[in-house]
Amino acid sequence: MIFGTRKTELPDAQSALPGRADRPFAVGTTHRVLGTPIETPLDAGVVPDGFEVTVVGLGCFWGEEKTFWEVPGVWSTSVGYAGGITPNPSYEEVCTGRTGHAEVVRIVFDPSKVTYADLLKVFWENHDPTQGMRQGNDRGTQYRSVLLTTTDEQQRQAEESRDRYQEQMTKAGYGRITTAISPLGEYYYAEEPHQQYLAKNPFGYCPLHATNVAYV
Repeated sequence: MIFGTRKTELPDAQSALPGRADRPFAVGTTHRVLGTPIETPLDAGVVPDGFEVTVVGLGCFWGEEKTFWEVPGVWSTSVGYAGGITPNPSYEEVCTGRTGHAEVVRIVFDPSKVTYADLLKVFWENHDPTQGMRQGNDRGTQYRSVLLTTTDEQQRQAEESRDRYQEQMTKAGYGRITTAISPLGEYYYAEEPHQQYLAKNPFGYCPLHATNVAYV
């Protein structure tokens, strides 16, 4: 297979890139906008008690991270790679389609200020979840729509929200929602230049793929 020519097909274990045991790049320390840590492991006393974590993918992660850091009650965000095979991938590797990862946003939020249901509404209304392995002109497995949950309750709400939004999308003339919903496996932070990219590059590329179909 020619490198990068089948970017819309998920690889299997045999065709995926091998990756590496350790992360080969820096991530950064402090969120450029929120002033909170970028790396927020749940077992290191970094995240305040009672806060929750979820991971979403809805296209190019630069613009989508901004979408979520602007939501009141979101404590920290980061961008990274999840849902794939290759350990500790680089951005360039993910873009080949041979790691299996989606570009995602990891969200740490205070459920007393913003609920998971609120975040699901933001998720559905800010992309087209019927496009399979792309968003607009961005084509490849890394741009697929995913909801990666961290609790059984998140999984239940995510699945219910998909069915609920499908009704609205069908009424609006759209096809089947292709969003993959599953428990989060390994999450790999992306390189420092990608973290809060649009705060560093306010005129950067930020496509909007919302359908204008309300989640109600």
